[in-house]
Amino acid sequence: MSLAEQIESDAILLERRDEHGILRLTLNRPATRNALSMELMAALVEALDRAEADPETRVVVIAGAGVGFCPGHDLREMRQDPSREAYARIFDRCSEMMQKIVRLKQPVIAEVHGIATAAGCQLVASCDLAVAADDARFATSGINVGLFCSTPMVALSRAIGRKAAMEMLLTGDFIDAATAKSLGLVNQVVPRKDLRTATDALARKIAAKSAMAIALGKEAFYRQIEMDLSAAYAYTSEVMTQNMLAHDAEEGIDAFIAKRKPVWKDK
Repeated sequence: MSLAEQIESDAILLERRDEHGILRLTLNRPATRNALSMELMAALVEALDRAEADPETRVVVIAGAGVGFCPGHDLREMRQDPSREAYARIFDRCSEMMQKIVRLKQPVIAEVHGIATAAGCQLVASCDLAVAADDARFATSGINVGLFCSTPMVALSRAIGRKAAMEMLLTGDFIDAATAKSLGLVNQVVPRKDLRTATDALARKIAAKSAMAIALGKEAFYRQIEMDLSAAYAYTSEVMTQNMLAHDAEEGIDAFIAKRKPVWKDK
């Protein structure tokens, strides 16, 4: 059974992994602008689990179908059962999904068009990289309906500066794509017509590197950023030592010295 056959669902459209090892996952609830229902979050977690287990998947792209990326949680679904238990299940599932993206061994790129608000903005901030169309807009707008975006705050405050994050959280105002780039929420802003091309170019550049080194480095990045300075240096020195003993580091350095292209074995 192919990877696509294993994880494709109505809530997630999966574009078969291409020859570069790039797997595209598209949020597929266009009638709700891809609001995060429980079904959609479960489908995305399952897709990421299976992608991580697939040795041929080197980069994951998360995009949105229809007119926008994601407006956050499905508020209509949330109000169907206004119990503490139901709300806890929703936010626990969302937190699981965001952490899965961070802990995934493959890099994850958000491809953003239209709006990315509340938990949709959180999704962008949780991805390792983001490419935005020039029509994209971002907000943590829960405050406008009496709901402070506390869980989106976790990802947002780790992606951009504190003052900028607090302004977004306290006002609920939209920022445009250029502002999002200046704050560090996204890496690139391109014309809408070039969004797919720019995302693919970035994904392919990363996919051409050693998957072993990428996985090791991604894990180290998120672990060291929560440590104090001395602990971070001690930890990353050990990671570098481990990396130097790997086949791909030896191959890469030897290829550089010999002025030839390295042949990765991803180990």
